[in-house]
Amino acid sequence: MANPSQFGFQDASSPIMEELVEFHDHALMVALAICSLVLYLLTLMLMEKLSSNSVDAQEVELVWTILPAIVLILLALPSLQILYMMDEIDEPDLTLKAIGHQWYWTYEYTDFKDLSFDSYMIPTSELPLGHFRLLEVDHRVVVPMESPIRVIITAGDVLHSWAVPTLGVKTDAIPGRLNQTSFITTRPGIFYGQCSEICGANHSYMPIVVESTPLPHFENWSSLLSTS
Repeated sequence: MANPSQFGFQDASSPIMEELVEFHDHALMVALAICSLVLYLLTLMLMEKLSSNSVDAQEVELVWTILPAIVLILLALPSLQILYMMDEIDEPDLTLKAIGHQWYWTYEYTDFKDLSFDSYMIPTSELPLGHFRLLEVDHRVVVPMESPIRVIITAGDVLHSWAVPTLGVKTDAIPGRLNQTSFITTRPGIFYGQCSEICGANHSYMPIVVESTPLPHFENWSSLLSTS
């Protein structure tokens, strides 16, 4: 999760988020090169004496027409690649359905017969020592590590948004509509997110907690929860 005074992204925990961070750095380098060039030209114009000679500069016009097109291509190609990667869902090992309500989430593991639960934020007065305020829930979403997970997202009342930054996931939950996204966790851990669509008075009180565990631990957890 994010640290106080953090300027960059959270540590990536999925291949998609790793690609997004890399593209962000790539775009910043392009922007830095453009700013440096513009600053150099402005400084050069201020330092040099003005000339009244009118010179036909077709080569310069050709350069400043082609160069922006090349820059746009350098930004567009990796961006389109990531967009297609985020939209691709190929034979998931597990399907999870997330339903947004005011102001909690309902999760259904559709590959299991009776495995569903509601996930509420733990009030500050009941929060165990060492847990995060406004981020901890009573029932976490547990997923197996290094397995493709498909998430089907909808809402039961108003607009919500299921977002976990460290996984590179953010999908709107719309009443009467099924949206889907996917992710693969690359390491075990607990990943925090929140509803990212203003959905009412308690919008900031419906966090999302995804716990990534090895497959044997997930199987034990699912069997215990199914029998309870």
